[in-house]
Amino acid sequence: MRFSYAEAMTDPSYHLPLARAAEAAGYAGMTVADSLVYPRESDSAYPYTADGSREFLEDKAFLEPFSLIAAMGAVTSTIRFVPFVLKLAVRPPVLVAKQAGSVAFLTGGRLALGVGLSPWPEDFAVMGVPWERRGRRMDEAIEVVRGLTRGGYFEYHGEFFDLPAVKMTPAPDGPIPILVGGHSEAALRRAARLGDGWMHGGGDPAELDRLLTRLNELRVEEGTADRPFEIHVISPDAYSVDGVRRLADKGVTDVIVGFRDPYVKGPDTQPLATKIERLERFAEAVIAKITP
Repeated sequence: MRFSYAEAMTDPSYHLPLARAAEAAGYAGMTVADSLVYPRESDSAYPYTADGSREFLEDKAFLEPFSLIAAMGAVTSTIRFVPFVLKLAVRPPVLVAKQAGSVAFLTGGRLALGVGLSPWPEDFAVMGVPWERRGRRMDEAIEVVRGLTRGGYFEYHGEFFDLPAVKMTPAPDGPIPILVGGHSEAALRRAARLGDGWMHGGGDPAELDRLLTRLNELRVEEGTADRPFEIHVISPDAYSVDGVRRLADKGVTDVIVGFRDPYVKGPDTQPLATKIERLERFAEAVIAKITP
């Protein structure tokens, strides 16, 4: 079992010292949140809050994920960084491939690319990307990113993207794992068919078992059950040794832990020293007893 530390919507100056502290404490990974814009008006609901409210996002700081990962990678040496999740469907996949490949190269392969659909039609509108057929566009984008980051010439001819034989240099030393986020049937099938793993977005803990069961069924249906596959989850079980072992028995490979509620309005008032103390306390109580 691996442990990823999650901290988002906080003072941007905290990220680098938190990355150093998490690495020193024994965390294997650190998640990085993605947000493009906050619309003044929207009828959209946020899928991971009980009432669908999105107001907690207003005025929260989000640094561009690849820039932040490169900066954190420069002050660390072992911890892996995972966008949780990058809104791939609204971005040009060729540019994402260049960004991801560059960051993977600069960090010595310490990038796993969590990707997903944005729940906000406004993200699609401001990026000039149609909301319609976003799922199929996402599928093609995953294929383009994977192909371009593997090194050598790659060409692609799809419904949305058409590339002649091109290559990007430098290429990462190894493949970048692409982890698909989302709880819908389409997202689970996308993870099973195209992903190197799945990222759970939290929500009702009682739903996790159903999602894991369905994900495993879909991997069998898609003929991918035998290939390596990461499963990253948010769960109350992640906060105890016995709970982590229960998750491992269910096939979970990575747990994501954080130590404050990010879904609250207003600025994060938790001091940096408190954040470090809490992540270190968890590492002593749980990580040290699970990780050899």
